[in-house]
Amino acid sequence: MERPSLPNWPIGRFFRSVSVRHLDAKEIRDIFSVRAALESLAARELCALEDRAQVIKELRRALEEMERASKDGLEERIEADLNFHRTLCGLTGNETLLHSWGSLEGNIRMSIMFAGFERAAQNMSVKRHGDIVDAIETGDATKADQTIYLHMDGAAEVLIG
Repeated sequence: MERPSLPNWPIGRFFRSVSVRHLDAKEIRDIFSVRAALESLAARELCALEDRAQVIKELRRALEEMERASKDGLEERIEADLNFHRTLCGLTGNETLLHSWGSLEGNIRMSIMFAGFERAAQNMSVKRHGDIVDAIETGDATKADQTIYLHMDGAAEVLIG
């Protein structure tokens, strides 16, 4: 069977307007501000649980995944980092929270990718993420809230450079 031929159009006609979007400093700060609010809500909800043992176990498992990925390339590290934060939100059982966080994920990934390896790697420190888990483990919602906001403010500033 003969394939139909495509019109003989110059290839540039279709790709002339394709461009890669970069986020500016304000957009990155805005994204990380909303992330902080969502993840702070998640941390407070997790702190309110009577029995946080399983939650802490799952978060520590996500930290182990980050530790393993720290020996890999940028994409693997980003995915492990995002998985930690997605897990944090998902463990609340609050579907709206998880959906809201997920709607930011593409922009979060883009802001990390375009920051470059060195700046991105600074934000993927297992210890910094461990501080979040430790704060939740105490059950102190104020401490967890502050830890999340410091994490997000610092992350945004590192990405902006």
